[in-house]
Amino acid sequence: MALLRDDFSNAQAFLAARPAVKVVDLLLPDLCGILRGKRVDVADLSTVYDKGMYLPGSMFALDVMGGTIQATGLGFDEGDADRPCLPVPGSLFTSPWMGPSVAQLQVQMLDHDRRPFFGDPRHVLDTVLGRYAKRGWRPVVAIELEFYFVDPERTPAGHAQPPRSQLTGRREHRTQINSMADLNSVSDILSEIAANCAVQDVPTGTALAEYGPSQWEVNLRHVDDARLACDQAIRFKRIVKGIALRHGLEATFMAKPYEDMAGSGMHMHVSVQNESGHNVFASADELGNALLKHAAAGLLATMADGMAVFAPNANSYRRLRPEAYVPTHATWGYNNRGVAVRVPVSGPEDRRLEHRVAGADANPYLLCAVVLAGMLHGIEKKLAAPEALTGNAYSQRSSAPRLPTDWPTALAHFGASSVLREFLGDRFVQLYEVTRRGEMQDFMARLTPLDFAWYLEPV
Repeated sequence: MALLRDDFSNAQAFLAARPAVKVVDLLLPDLCGILRGKRVDVADLSTVYDKGMYLPGSMFALDVMGGTIQATGLGFDEGDADRPCLPVPGSLFTSPWMGPSVAQLQVQMLDHDRRPFFGDPRHVLDTVLGRYAKRGWRPVVAIELEFYFVDPERTPAGHAQPPRSQLTGRREHRTQINSMADLNSVSDILSEIAANCAVQDVPTGTALAEYGPSQWEVNLRHVDDARLACDQAIRFKRIVKGIALRHGLEATFMAKPYEDMAGSGMHMHVSVQNESGHNVFASADELGNALLKHAAAGLLATMADGMAVFAPNANSYRRLRPEAYVPTHATWGYNNRGVAVRVPVSGPEDRRLEHRVAGADANPYLLCAVVLAGMLHGIEKKLAAPEALTGNAYSQRSSAPRLPTDWPTALAHFGASSVLREFLGDRFVQLYEVTRRGEMQDFMARLTPLDFAWYLEPV
């Protein structure tokens, strides 16, 4: 799809209406979804809109700790060369939790020839959306995010621990799904999050207590622009983290912060509109029409290939356990939270697919790109969906393929995927695999307390 550019006149109008704003945080989500960037004075904003802010291409060769994976060729091999980053239209907002003087603006990277940089996940999603646009289709996307509030103070072993309840003063270790009492204990924090989301046009819907202590889920509403849905998810995560700190807490979207508690996921609901705004999956059949079934089949066929995106780091794989509402097989079904691809309860006009595998630590742009690629692959190839599962999906999975539940296997599937190379591009697939593999090798080389506790004496 064509690169959308913003006009500086929009920023001028924004600043004229908000004279207290003095600085703007320029935000660039990297491959891990971590925000990189710079803070600039408002006087320098015109240059950002005209020529761009310059950052090295190695921003998309970083591991989660911020180290450059040199094997990508984007570090020393090219002199850590800068590239221009231009504003994302409609992404200039105040940041109320940081005070009236601070605003934020998301940017996207271009290459030296001013074309979209292949390593920027937002552009990767654009490439997939371009294939939908050729059909006259627009994906409609909604994202659900789970997260924990944790105490900034770690345990003596350095682990996360639940915060003390604002109502009881106790550190809770129980689980109470949909507990209204738990919701009340952080009502002021969730209200402040919702208020800041409204300022930044992040369309939050329901909020609920999840299975873990001080674990929460917030649903973002459907929008008919997949890029915007992912932009909103990025803004949401920053808001949650910022508000939590204001209340003496930390918020984490880590996939598995507690060994014996529920992990945090990112579920993605997707339908597709045609040029007249009609849902192409609409059907009186609970399992949808032929197009929806082809799309579901494509998701299942590419599920193993995408696991390296759905589970992007070492901790991600600790979440993948049976009967923990985390699918470990490529299954689908109607109104069943145990399957990988669910058809939720809805009216005929609202038929959609829900992808339930990814962790909350996944990059939303890449998750969306892989999900949409799998759906369109199934539609283009007219793939036949397997029999939908009913009942306990963990015991009724039959011959459904098992998904990779370890990092090396997931990366091998990703790198070898002809479908993802077709949709995401060879260069990006190679970049992502090399970057994630570099982090994996570094992680595995580190000695941990378990090395000594398990092996020092017995061996």
